[in-house]
Amino acid sequence: MIGTSSISLHFAPILPGGVTIALAIAVIALTLISLVIFRRGLITRALVAAAFLLILLNPSFLEEQREPIQDTAIVVIDKSASQSFGDRTQLTKDTTNELSKTLANLKGLNIRTVETTGRRDTRLFETLDQSFADIPVQRRAGAIFITDGQVHDAPTDPERQKNYGPVHVLLTGEKNEFDRQLVLTEAPSYGIVGQTVTIRYKVIDTTPTEGNTATILLHANDGNPIAREVPVNAEQSETVTIDHAGQNIFEIEASPVDGELTTVNNRAPVLVNGVRDRLKVLLVSGKPYPGERTWRDLLTSDPGVDLVHFTILRQPDKIDLTPQNELSLIAFPFRELFEVKLYDFDLIIFDQYSLNKILPPFYFTNIANYVQKGGALLEASGPSFAGDDSIYTTSLKDILPAAPTGSLIEAAYKPTITDLGNRHPVTQGLSWGMDAKNKQGWGPWLRQIGVTPKSGDVVMSGAQNQPLLILDHVGQGRVAQLASDEIWLWSRGYKGGGPQAELLRRLAHWLMKEPELEENALAIIPDGDNLIVRRRNLHNVKADVTLRSPDDSTQSLTLNEAADGWLETRVSAPLSGVYSAEDGEQKRFAVIGELNPPEWQSVVSSEKPLQAVTTASGGSTHWLSEEGTPDIRRISGSNRNFGGYGWIGLRDNKAYAVTGIKDIPFLPSWLSASMLLLMAVAAWWHEGRNRRT
Repeated sequence: MIGTSSISLHFAPILPGGVTIALAIAVIALTLISLVIFRRGLITRALVAAAFLLILLNPSFLEEQREPIQDTAIVVIDKSASQSFGDRTQLTKDTTNELSKTLANLKGLNIRTVETTGRRDTRLFETLDQSFADIPVQRRAGAIFITDGQVHDAPTDPERQKNYGPVHVLLTGEKNEFDRQLVLTEAPSYGIVGQTVTIRYKVIDTTPTEGNTATILLHANDGNPIAREVPVNAEQSETVTIDHAGQNIFEIEASPVDGELTTVNNRAPVLVNGVRDRLKVLLVSGKPYPGERTWRDLLTSDPGVDLVHFTILRQPDKIDLTPQNELSLIAFPFRELFEVKLYDFDLIIFDQYSLNKILPPFYFTNIANYVQKGGALLEASGPSFAGDDSIYTTSLKDILPAAPTGSLIEAAYKPTITDLGNRHPVTQGLSWGMDAKNKQGWGPWLRQIGVTPKSGDVVMSGAQNQPLLILDHVGQGRVAQLASDEIWLWSRGYKGGGPQAELLRRLAHWLMKEPELEENALAIIPDGDNLIVRRRNLHNVKADVTLRSPDDSTQSLTLNEAADGWLETRVSAPLSGVYSAEDGEQKRFAVIGELNPPEWQSVVSSEKPLQAVTTASGGSTHWLSEEGTPDIRRISGSNRNFGGYGWIGLRDNKAYAVTGIKDIPFLPSWLSASMLLLMAVAAWWHEGRNRRT
């Protein structure tokens, strides 16, 4: 680039500014006074005064050596997820290549090509601001966007809109695009187990479709979908039941329309966290013993538990002389508990219970059916379990995971967590005392009932390495069997005590299917822009996990061994929206960013979001599918349009840098003094001559 020069007049007063002004006033005042007194010499005296003031101002010529500076234009390429629809990806690539060739031939122009930083939403101006951060406004030639027009950070301040220079938008979509999307208008985050919640949504069509209705499929907790017809562009509602605690999964899906841009936004998952209002527990104890209080204290200490507790204090066949009308005991309400209201209970506990004539045999069949259909049973065995009056002789033998051997071990032993128990959520990491790692801080128990496991997981062993705590799934329900009635020794602190409260709390929550205590729990955890996919590794079975992204793409994940008995892996999650992980048995969801991100709400190409910016900056909008890649011109000036059909203009700011300055005096000092003296003499001579005439 060739340098240029510029010459301008410059003043550098000889005296300080205040003194110069004072002298100028004095000179002007004296000139006026002389004119009033002598009434002659107006022109000559004014010329002398002006010359005197000019010399005080010390005029000179300033010559600048200027070096032209390149203007900067930014090309921003939209890499948001919506740019992958239709032919937008290929059109963006082709246009970028053509622009690069054209811009390279323009002289005096620096080109920066940048891409949007993320795919969660379209933030073109955030990227543009970062690229223009080191470029003064006076050197900005303009910006070119290659995008579908769906921008979520367009500025509204007119001054900011102009500071970019002309903004040109090259749209990658088609003018006749249409799309259907399903938008959630109301989705609760929490719901009470057993009760219903309402989900509100709307099916929106960007253009009218035939029939103006859509088929909706409602998937509830991975069950069979329910279908119905609904009108489009009108809010609808669905009522769903919260089946269980933890994550309840519902998905609403709208039928696709032929030729629509994408079906990614035709469905919307709803994640409702189920919480229990009150846990209803039925505790049936055999004859009174010291451990009965342990169970009662545990259950009554939780304000969220409604406990119904019955203890068999008097057998029906007991003979004494007390009249019946003087007994303070109530009759056992076996029909109400085990027939009428059986399914109202979340958990049934038999504590050292032995057969008697109070509970008829067919009620044990009711309990077995209750467990098969999703109920929970905890059996804490007492000495009677090994004898003839064992409840194992009832229908409960079909659901209990261990059978009695008939032996009763009465010796001190310390409960031990098995290898399987070290991975099971009920007993994993269970600690007590200072020496928790080796479990030597636990106090001993003194009695155990011999049992033979039939099914389930043995998570604790006791005397002679016999099974002590066995957990099992039965049908849709769960059963836990504790082959001892000595856990109360821990609660009393016998020889150090033990973690009875934590163990029983976990046990009760596992029986009631709390998600965090699932043996093979699948979890998907957001971590910034990543996802951690975990699966509990209880039986060393490595299952394949499929991860589905918000754009409906899938990938198969391989989980690796973790130190805490889990299998896990970490994957990148660049899109905003709902991800799902599925292992064939379980399906879990996680949300990155927003549940319904803007990127999926509006995917049809449009010039409207950027129209205000292009108008304020003097830019233009072009549909690439119709016009092709426009020509580019350099245009000087600011108050004009910089674009038209088939062409776009970038501002030529004529910017430069001053590389040198040369100060040339208007007149040499001696010449200025001589001229002033000559003018004064001439004025004196002229006035003297006029006086003589």
